[in-house]
Amino acid sequence: IYKTNPQLIYRNNRNLHCLFSVNSVLWAVFSVCEVCLSFCFHSRGDACKCGYSKNQHSEDAIKSEDYSGETWSRHRHIRQAPTDAFGDISFGGVGQKMGKYARVSTDTSPEVLYRLLTEQWKLSPPNLLISVTGGAKNLYLKTRLKKTFHRGLIKVAQTTGAWIITGGTHTGVMKHVGQAVRDYALSSSMHSQIVAIGVATWGVIHNREALVHPEGCFPTHYLMDTKGQGRLSCLDNNHTHFLLVDDGTHGNYGVEIELRSHLEKCISGKRLEIKVFWPLLLGASPVYVCVCVRLWCVSPAQTIYNAMLNGTPCVILEGSGRIADVIAQVSGMDISRVTISLIHRLMKKFFGQEYENFAELKIIEWTKKVLNLEFHLSHHSFFFSSVVQSSDLHGAMFSALVSNRPQFVSLLLENGVSLWDFLQDEETLSKLYKQLPSCFFLSKLAKRVHSTYLSRFLFKNTLVLNSHLCRQKVIFLSLNNRIHSNHSFSFSSRDPGRDLFLWAIVQNNKGLAEIAWEQCRDCMTAALAASKILKTMAEEGSDADEGAAMLQLADHYERQAIGVFSECHVNDGERAQKLLVRVSHSWGKTTCLRLALEADDKNFVAQSGVQALLTQIWCGELSVDNPVWRVLLCMVFFPLIYTGFLVFRWRLKPLGRWAKLVCLYKSPQVKFYGNIVFYFAFLFLFSVVLMIDFQDTPSAGELLLYVWLFSLVCEEVRQVRHSKMYINEMWNILDVLSIILFVIGLAFRLTSGLFYAGKVILCIDFVVFCLRLMAIFTISRTLGPKIIIVRRMMMDLFFFMFLLSIWVVAYGVAKQGILIHNDNRLDWIVRGAVYEPYRIIFGDFPTNIDCDCTMDGTDPLKPKCPVLNENNTPAFPEWLTIIMLCVYLLFANILLLNLLIAIFNFTFEEVQDNTDRIWKFQRYELIKEYHSRPAAPPPFIIFSHLYLFIRAVVLRKPPIVYREFSKLKVS
Repeated sequence: IYKTNPQLIYRNNRNLHCLFSVNSVLWAVFSVCEVCLSFCFHSRGDACKCGYSKNQHSEDAIKSEDYSGETWSRHRHIRQAPTDAFGDISFGGVGQKMGKYARVSTDTSPEVLYRLLTEQWKLSPPNLLISVTGGAKNLYLKTRLKKTFHRGLIKVAQTTGAWIITGGTHTGVMKHVGQAVRDYALSSSMHSQIVAIGVATWGVIHNREALVHPEGCFPTHYLMDTKGQGRLSCLDNNHTHFLLVDDGTHGNYGVEIELRSHLEKCISGKRLEIKVFWPLLLGASPVYVCVCVRLWCVSPAQTIYNAMLNGTPCVILEGSGRIADVIAQVSGMDISRVTISLIHRLMKKFFGQEYENFAELKIIEWTKKVLNLEFHLSHHSFFFSSVVQSSDLHGAMFSALVSNRPQFVSLLLENGVSLWDFLQDEETLSKLYKQLPSCFFLSKLAKRVHSTYLSRFLFKNTLVLNSHLCRQKVIFLSLNNRIHSNHSFSFSSRDPGRDLFLWAIVQNNKGLAEIAWEQCRDCMTAALAASKILKTMAEEGSDADEGAAMLQLADHYERQAIGVFSECHVNDGERAQKLLVRVSHSWGKTTCLRLALEADDKNFVAQSGVQALLTQIWCGELSVDNPVWRVLLCMVFFPLIYTGFLVFRWRLKPLGRWAKLVCLYKSPQVKFYGNIVFYFAFLFLFSVVLMIDFQDTPSAGELLLYVWLFSLVCEEVRQVRHSKMYINEMWNILDVLSIILFVIGLAFRLTSGLFYAGKVILCIDFVVFCLRLMAIFTISRTLGPKIIIVRRMMMDLFFFMFLLSIWVVAYGVAKQGILIHNDNRLDWIVRGAVYEPYRIIFGDFPTNIDCDCTMDGTDPLKPKCPVLNENNTPAFPEWLTIIMLCVYLLFANILLLNLLIAIFNFTFEEVQDNTDRIWKFQRYELIKEYHSRPAAPPPFIIFSHLYLFIRAVVLRKPPIVYREFSKLKVS
């Protein structure tokens, strides 16, 4: 044709530039369609046997005598002609959905079509080909099944760079594929496009006249008219590309099947370079083909059977109806149980009334196909089972993790990859840590491991890690040394999700960490641990931007922990509270409450469920509804508890008399009130000894004070043994300081030459003991946050003093050098250079600013005069020191002091705005302390310590291990 009509190649070239090039080899083969050469009446109407009406034939075809008397045959009566349907297609509507289409012949070479798709339509070669086939009828999918189909199809196509090939019409399963593509386009913020190629029969397309233009028209505006389509079908407006296969007939479905299968086979034979998952070896790899079958009708049974014979994996959507459900029902059965009668019953069940209209021969034919499928399945079990074993995907899993491909990691996990199997080999985790990007964590981890395991592990050019060591040291490094170096995780407590989660967290990888977090057994503890780890790394890192990103991720996981606990608390509040105090062996044998405290996760602790648990712990076995005054009254008159004056928590068995007494005095709030009363008594005794009864020989009151202090020392020793974080608490630091000062003062007091110095030190120590009394206010909702304000203001003041000291010393030294000449009296030097400038800040105006001095420095009450002139007056101008004083007052009194006030105001507002949250957070430590504290207050607490000493040393019984509410009974 083209040899006789070469001008066709160049015709309307101005309209073809967007689709073809003039020199394209594709044009000579591709741009052809098929037309009928002879009109032959059909026996069932006035149409031709090709399916087209008489007026759709050319005049030559109607008058043709070349084929008269012959039986109509497609191969003889159909010839090829230049195509007049190709280019861009617009479906209109919102968003102006655009696609590309071309009308092709059934004899078109698949290689040419592939070149059309990749070279002319600029599609990237696929890594996977998903062929979706099924009935073209309207169908209804249940919501769950529809969501599963949409989500799974798009996730695979999006992640692997796949092509989806369907029938291309707006019916049946093709319509659902289009809807899935549409949903992705609407919800995705990425610019990547899902490629959905529709291979449809030209002769069954409704409104196909709009696609035809003798001289080419771009774009073609196609109207979807599903109501008026009749037995024809409209193109689906959500597909991106269309290949419309023409064999010259009209109304015949299935014309495209053969060409489509050849095209899929051609694509599957292409060898593509794998560039997606580094560091897999680059090389040629075939394009894998997966046939996704939604067998609404029966004809696709042949499709799946042919796919199996060609070794192509198929996915059958159970629950989608008809033959799909028939095959799914028998797929798991033994071949001996699959009989013809069983197939008949299943077909009757899933086809309903339509089964009665099936011809007997057709039923037998379909039954044989199903039996053949089942026989093939029994001999090739790979088909319905996993085509690829989990272990075969470990390489891809490793590459996806190292290459930071979270979507592909999620896809692998959803489709059979077991983290347990993947991390079973300890070397796998070691290799993952070797692939960590350069960060300060690696060097710090290496130093810690090197110092602890020097005899077993050496760090030279590469980082060599054992998987147990990795898990242990990440937690050891990040949770403030909570895990000892000699501790190792037992195999039964191994959590591969935790191992992968830690690996992702230490590199601040949110995408991979989120996937790994979902695989953790204890997700709430994992989220709180991640918050602590990230905040620790942010504090120790040097990169401000990276630190900010870590803090942001830490806040994210605090919110995740809040979400998990809130959901659990809504469903079962009692069990949710037990989760807070349950010891997690996977995370250093700690609890969620302790992790939240160490991570400073105030929002988590401030939740109503957590606070309800803390209140319940605070009250012990007493009901939370008891007023405080009743509790205090019963502490003094304990027989009142037997009268119902106090309400105890509900129990299955009632408490006895002795049990009620024990529960009363073991309640943390009762311990707290008792300790406060006796602490006031201790301070009263201390003050009496210092002011009234401090004799050369210790009196009885002073000896009682020493015994009292010894009981306090024993209690602090007990707390140190049971708390690894003891020294991090400010109140504990005050306790240690007060004890040290008391011991020093006592040592001086018992020395005759330092008797008075010892009393001075004890007086100073009394101040520290009084400051320690402020801890009692932490239980108060009103005064508790004020303690935090005072503490933060003290920190602000501490750093502010460095700035203020610059001005004080600068002015003091300059003024001293001008007014005083070579004074070698140290007390006057310090007084003039530091003390007097400091007093000026508070309004004490200096009297010697104009040189009120003594000539030779002999008067101890006056400073030494400066250099004098011959008139015995100061040689320096007297106004100089006045100017210096004015400048000093301007900056020190006005600027710096107002700056300090502004800093205090900012600190106050910052804490005041979060008063409730801060109070809820800080009372945890107080509740924890008194929950573990012996019932008797000092000095009677010494009997409890004596019992513990006899138990451990004399009786040699194991110590009572305290696990921070781990044995708490929540109700």
